[in-house]
Amino acid sequence: MNQTQIYTTRKLEKTIKKSIVDKSESENKILGEWVATIFYVDRKKCWLIVNKLTKYLLILSDIKTSDLKNITEIFTKNLHSQLNNDGILIDYQKLSELIGEIKLCETNNDRSANGSLNNCMFNIDHWKMEYGSFENLPFRKINSGLNSSPNQILKWKYPKEVMNETIKAYAQQCITAITADSTTSESTRNC
Repeated sequence: MNQTQIYTTRKLEKTIKKSIVDKSESENKILGEWVATIFYVDRKKCWLIVNKLTKYLLILSDIKTSDLKNITEIFTKNLHSQLNNDGILIDYQKLSELIGEIKLCETNNDRSANGSLNNCMFNIDHWKMEYGSFENLPFRKINSGLNSSPNQILKWKYPKEVMNETIKAYAQQCITAITADSTTSESTRNC
């Protein structure tokens, strides 16, 4: 089974200490690792998560401590919804298999990912002022805006464009592996 590791910033780590696990050796081979931070809107905890490979961003709104036992389901549902909103089509079951189980890990001090998160937090602060209360914030729209901003690290491609390419490459790999009838190969087992 796949595992997806989400590294937390120190700020987020302090609020979810009991849910932090040790980094495992098996990482998600397709999407790689993610890094998450926390921000507040009307005293509600929200997470901003960035994929280290694609710089694709995901906002999880109103995450409570009691939600952490279901973080895999919450993450997968929100990611599927955001991908669809950004025009990236993938079957929910395939995405769920691709993500596998979410593991929340202590910070890895990834400067590139933390820089991406900090840049986006600046934009989120402006949207918080513009929309006011938590109930008025259009999180999917804000999230789509963040994923539609060109990124220098991606050679000025959009994060949603790079995520789409990554998912298409994964789907193509699965099709090729199935047609080649390599049912025992590692790549087919992950499809």
